[in-house]
Amino acid sequence: MSETYIDTHCHLYLSEFKHDLEVVIQRAEGEGVTKFYLPAIDSSTEEVLLSVEGQFPGKCYAMMGLHPCSVKENYAEELRWVEQWLKRREFAAIGEIGLDFYWDQTFKKEQITSFEQQIQWALNYDRPIVIHSRNAVDDCIDIVMEQQLGELKGIFHCFSGTYEQARLIIKAGLYLGIGGVITYKNAGLAEVISKIPLEHIVLETDAPYLAPVPYRGKRNESSYLKYVVERLALLKNVTPAEVGRITSMNAGKVFS
Repeated sequence: MSETYIDTHCHLYLSEFKHDLEVVIQRAEGEGVTKFYLPAIDSSTEEVLLSVEGQFPGKCYAMMGLHPCSVKENYAEELRWVEQWLKRREFAAIGEIGLDFYWDQTFKKEQITSFEQQIQWALNYDRPIVIHSRNAVDDCIDIVMEQQLGELKGIFHCFSGTYEQARLIIKAGLYLGIGGVITYKNAGLAEVISKIPLEHIVLETDAPYLAPVPYRGKRNESSYLKYVVERLALLKNVTPAEVGRITSMNAGKVFS
């Protein structure tokens, strides 16, 4: 197959895939998806995350990090868990890290502390970062800008912000992770991305979440990346193969 793609963000180790993961990966490979990057959440998912990576070597790549929604009273303990793993072996990235002020801001200060600490580890270990920034894009950009002295690289996962925010992220040297939201009619993302060159974009699904149209509301999976690709190809007036070539090259630069 001429078109090949990289899913830079998918939670294939979650219980939604417990019964058919092998089939899900085969389906994705049938649609040209060659690599799957798995973001960590917290210590509770460690075992299954590493198990899926071990089950599909050379295809699935684990990240390590503390998700902002898992920053609670025990955040210091969770950060120690992250640090211990980073000392033990290499991971594809430090992720998924960042800020989430959508559901609950009780631990806002702790989220910021955790984000800054994990960026520091990314710099120390020369790893990219994968950023979750729900209702906190500007805050995440500000923190990244403060820390960016030319060595920080990574992805703003599930980018759905404004053109101005996109420009700032690109200026900071990071990529925009684009997934199913680009197929949603009223999201406004297609309009923003139509002005952004493919050279600043990587593909992702966030499976099992945020399935693209025509599967919106159902379980997302990596084979559905093709709907994201089709939308991007249409917006950019290029072939799906060209979308695959450029975004895979970008992913290669991030996860080098």
